[in-house]
Amino acid sequence: MDDINLHYRFLNWRRRIREIREVGAVRYRERFKRMLRDGDVLSYQGNSDEVGCYVAPRPLSKGNCYFEVTIVDTGVRGMIAVGLVPQYYKLDHQPGWLPHSVAYHADDGKLYNGNTVGQQFGPKCNRGDRIGCGIYLESLEDGRTTVLFTKNGKEVGTVVVPGSPEALYPAVGMHSLGEEVQLDLQAEWGMEEDGLMMVDSHEDEWGRLHDVRVTGTLLEYVGKGKSIVDVGLAQSRLPLNTRCHYYELEITDAGEKCYIALGLARRNYPKNRHPGWSKGSIAYHADDGKLFQGSGVGDAFGPRCFEGDVMGCGIMFPRDYILDSGDDSDDGDLEVWPKQRRVQNELYMNDEDEEEDGEEQEGSKVMVFFTRNGKVVGRREVAVPAGGFYPTIGMMSTGEKIRVDLHPLSG
Repeated sequence: MDDINLHYRFLNWRRRIREIREVGAVRYRERFKRMLRDGDVLSYQGNSDEVGCYVAPRPLSKGNCYFEVTIVDTGVRGMIAVGLVPQYYKLDHQPGWLPHSVAYHADDGKLYNGNTVGQQFGPKCNRGDRIGCGIYLESLEDGRTTVLFTKNGKEVGTVVVPGSPEALYPAVGMHSLGEEVQLDLQAEWGMEEDGLMMVDSHEDEWGRLHDVRVTGTLLEYVGKGKSIVDVGLAQSRLPLNTRCHYYELEITDAGEKCYIALGLARRNYPKNRHPGWSKGSIAYHADDGKLFQGSGVGDAFGPRCFEGDVMGCGIMFPRDYILDSGDDSDDGDLEVWPKQRRVQNELYMNDEDEEEDGEEQEGSKVMVFFTRNGKVVGRREVAVPAGGFYPTIGMMSTGEKIRVDLHPLSG
């Protein structure tokens, strides 16, 4: 009798071991539907009426907190989605459509966060583009996780989602014939030595921010957008100079009205005035293509600008242009910024800085030029205000988002 009991105990033990192994195998098994995987290449195998979805075998973690997908072929419609989903996500739904999932969609540049209705997030993606997705390992106090998306190695934006990183699995969705991507689950991007993802917020590049939120290089209007006093303003911390004489912005979302202005302004420019409207400023306005130079009335100047357009502004400094480093420079570099280079790095300046009663002292005259999609739109000769001309951007309607590069010519 004892031998029989021992035999059954042995059989139960073996069955239990087998069950544990099977559970472990299922836990770390990749899942996909209407897709063919050939090495690291995923290709859509549906009929364009059905979604194909891939879910990685393991969630993101400290040692592997980022992955990338390279678009090999956009197929008929380029409906490719990259994001994070729960382990047992329904494979007939695009990532981001169902609760507890989030994804960046290549065909429309929108972010889908647990909903079939997306929000404008970044640029569209095409063949050859790399879409990346990662997490910050330092979760917020309320148990949420910050998810990051990139395009071609550059940050697109972030979104906070509920849940811990252990519940977020890399996922790829496709929805039209011919779509094909290359998957890299071991990709690295912006990694610190301790394995935590490090992203330069770029916020220290801005001296003044009013009703504008900064996420990496992305600037988003967060004001009311109801009247002309609801301008959102972003002014760089440093003025243009002979070594850094040009900057650009890309309109990633035109918002309701595309009331976006790009230009140059004096340091203490009013925070609720579009660049170009007040003294000591000049700006090219996207909504009407007009140039405003110290006046609320603009002059016909160039074409209007829309979502996807890149607007640029720079200064053509004369050869004999002299920059005064001031008496307080400790840099040991003579070619620095114009006099009065100390800038208050505050979100809001004091009210007295907003006043325009006094006359601004003007310096040498320079040629300011504006571009649209890499082509010069026009030029204007203007006098540089005391302290220099600071890159200044205005926005004034709900939903406006732009991506700014303050140093496009720095290599």
